[in-house]
Amino acid sequence: MKVLVMGSGQMGRGAAHDLVKQDSVEQIILADIDLKSAEALVKEVGPKAVAEKVNAKKRTELVKAFSKVDSVISAVSYTVNILHTEVAIETGTHMCDLGGGWAIVEKQLEMNDAAKDAGVTVVPDCGLAPGMVSVLARHGIELLDRIESVKIRVGGLQQEPRPPLNYSLIFSVEGLINEYVEPCVAIRDGKIVVEDPLVGFEELTFPEPFGKLEAFNTSGGTSTLPHTYLGIVNELDYKTIRYPGHGHKVWCLLKLGLMNSELVDIDGTKVAPRRVLEKMLEQNLPPAGKDATLIRVMVEGWKGTESRKIEYEVVDLYDDATGLTSMMRTTSFPAAVTAMMMADGRITERGVLTPERCIPPEPFIDELRSRGIDIKQKSI
Repeated sequence: MKVLVMGSGQMGRGAAHDLVKQDSVEQIILADIDLKSAEALVKEVGPKAVAEKVNAKKRTELVKAFSKVDSVISAVSYTVNILHTEVAIETGTHMCDLGGGWAIVEKQLEMNDAAKDAGVTVVPDCGLAPGMVSVLARHGIELLDRIESVKIRVGGLQQEPRPPLNYSLIFSVEGLINEYVEPCVAIRDGKIVVEDPLVGFEELTFPEPFGKLEAFNTSGGTSTLPHTYLGIVNELDYKTIRYPGHGHKVWCLLKLGLMNSELVDIDGTKVAPRRVLEKMLEQNLPPAGKDATLIRVMVEGWKGTESRKIEYEVVDLYDDATGLTSMMRTTSFPAAVTAMMMADGRITERGVLTPERCIPPEPFIDELRSRGIDIKQKSI
């Protein structure tokens, strides 16, 4: 199979590193508006890959690139996901992306019939959360007869936390602040609700050296899950994991208005506080260094008349051998697996379908485990 990776940044790099190791992948096209960046990545990953200059916003260039391959991973800005979905349908090419907001995904889902008619599969939201955790949630749900609750907890952390926030920019500052300011969609008492971010604090414990951590509401992680499982699950929520104390500090920044995007007048100059905060975080947070990704997905319900709890746990660490961060691995590897499963026929459904609707959980989990992402599963 041939796979096109749009974007040679962190997530494109992670996907490329994974795809070149797969025997079924004949060629990878690494496309970027910056040809030198794509060529540098080709040199890094080896002869299976070729570089092409492609503007991710130009339909004509996209059509030409998409037409050369069996599937596409869109690892660029979420702002082009709608355009890339249209081009995938036009060229009859399977595609997945890394998500970037419910409003975008909703517009992609409106193209379901067109994609089905074209015989293609488009999978939005195919990263870590939503993405990998969505498939884990589905797996647990399908193991039980009746579902009471699904709790998803995910965090990208430094292995060695440093002040002032015990956090560094594991991914984009824009995406981080979005999680802290936008509404959180959940299921409560069998109904879809919208909750505030940076509330709902709880304590949880992971294996050492992490120990006691905190988790709190953030937006985006559930994506379509509440809509998919409405009427099936009584309670469903998503919270972000951080080192203790982080959430309250960020809550203070929020309440002080420093995450506000509306312009304010400062001595005659119009300034958006959020833009200032973003710049200050980029300049002053410590380097990421070696990171870790922590995941816990808990599904509770009944098998027959017996109450059951199924738990999935992942502790994934920075890879010294490849230099890939854990966030790159746990975000890009699910997309790489999905691209392969679309191309080789293991994903059979056609249309625009989110991960929990079309990715078969067992082979997906097996593929990730084979890549060193240790998904531990236990039933209580």
